Amino acid sequence: MEHIHNKFNPYAIARESVYAKKGMVATTQPLAAEAGLEILKKGGNAIDAAIATAACLTVVEPTSNGIGGDAFALVWTKGKLHGLNGSGRSPENISIEAVKEKGYDAIPKFGWIPVTVPGVPKAWAELSGRFGKLSLKETLQPAIRYAREGFPVSPILARFWKRAYQMYKKEEGHDFTAWFETFAPNDRAPKVGGIWKSADHAATLEEIAGTNAKSFYEGNLAEKIAQASKEAGGFLTKADLKKCEAEWVDPIKVNYRGYDIWEIPPNGQGIIALEALNILQGLEFTTKESVDTYHKQMEAIKLAFEDGKKHITEEPKMRYTTEQLLSDQYTAQRRALIGEEAILPEAGEPSGSGTVYLATADEEGNMVSFIQSNYMGFGSGIVIPGTGIAMQNRGFDFSMDKTHINVLEGGKKTFHTIIPGFVTKDNEAVGPFSIMGGFMQPQGHVQIVMNTIDFGLHPQAALDAPRWQWMKEKKIEVENRFSYTIAQELRQKGHDIQIQLEPNSFGRGQIIWRDPKTGVLAGGTESRADGHIAVW
Repeated sequence: MEHIHNKFNPYAIARESVYAKKGMVATTQPLAAEAGLEILKKGGNAIDAAIATAACLTVVEPTSNGIGGDAFALVWTKGKLHGLNGSGRSPENISIEAVKEKGYDAIPKFGWIPVTVPGVPKAWAELSGRFGKLSLKETLQPAIRYAREGFPVSPILARFWKRAYQMYKKEEGHDFTAWFETFAPNDRAPKVGGIWKSADHAATLEEIAGTNAKSFYEGNLAEKIAQASKEAGGFLTKADLKKCEAEWVDPIKVNYRGYDIWEIPPNGQGIIALEALNILQGLEFTTKESVDTYHKQMEAIKLAFEDGKKHITEEPKMRYTTEQLLSDQYTAQRRALIGEEAILPEAGEPSGSGTVYLATADEEGNMVSFIQSNYMGFGSGIVIPGTGIAMQNRGFDFSMDKTHINVLEGGKKTFHTIIPGFVTKDNEAVGPFSIMGGFMQPQGHVQIVMNTIDFGLHPQAALDAPRWQWMKEKKIEVENRFSYTIAQELRQKGHDIQIQLEPNSFGRGQIIWRDPKTGVLAGGTESRADGHIAVW
């Protein structure tokens, strides 16, 4: 029987949207989605379910996120949308000069230098304290149980786990000992159907739950993190951890054909999706599967991305405001650049991003769009000994160029790729959505929004539709399911179209839409991953 666990389903299966009334949890891992549903059935609300699912994902999908990462959330409750920025800052004593003294001209991907303060535990505690019905102790129980008792590894998870194992084996100049002890016991990545567990991870989650995350930032766990950093010559200190705050922010939006599309403001890249939608709103689309539609989408994304790369950092340090970047006047200037041929995009000057995503909804009308990440799979490769905490490498996105807007500085939030999305119409919630996956995310947001609003696709179809991704200059990668004829026509327009065989290069998304009249929930989940919707 062992041979059957190593086979992927060779056939494409059409999936339909899932419908429910009392509650819904959509994410990339079945066990995590069911953990959220478990909390709903115990009397928790959508916020409690989101926390439970997110915590469980650090256990059952550690290849994409962890306790040592960052998180963002959009929460709809009692007729209002709230934004939470749970991204941490760079260590206070890091600088370009200090990094160069360690022999680096650019920020490395791995090790302690790219490690920023993790915001995940603080985000959980903040969400629980403000909007949850249950305690953090209750919502983290499913995650603690899976970490202690173990769980069988799924096929896609095993593939990414093995990839990370091989990468860390080849990487030189960094100490990955604790990572191998935690995530590759017996010196191998777990196989499909094999059981992985971590008593250290369980104990850490219990400590976070029992102290409302204070241990992570001020207590025992903070001591362990700071000590590991000090011993390895890292910049992160206990003082940095203690200063961490999860910040409540006002979400930003554009109105797209009568629907309000919401994102978290910078330092996140959600503004890129909004600028692209603003550009596209002034254009006409008749059908989804046409060269004209794809060409215009690609051109708009290129223009918005160039702006994002040049102008986005921590909001107070930006040269241009969100309002300026999303103004009608500036958007019209960018739209005017779109012609019949593919352009080499450049940033304009307006006047004056491994990640997991989950969506939850409950019978009361609460809905949550939640995303968390360690960045680049497991992150920095640093695991705090005896804790199971894998530290993120989010600081990799800082620039060592002193003239760059996102220049490395101490105590600063970097340009951030992970973005939750939300849709409302006439001040009523439509629902949460997102596609995770580095710089694919705003591109995925645009594709989901247009698939839904312009082309009338139901949630599952909106996610299953073939995707494309702008990489750089005129290079566009498309899925192997993408129309060959349209790909050829796009090449004739000057796009450098390349077929990408790896489906996970195009992100992994979730959608939950709510009917405001009936309260019925319609959900879609990611067919490119172990996507699952748990309903009640």
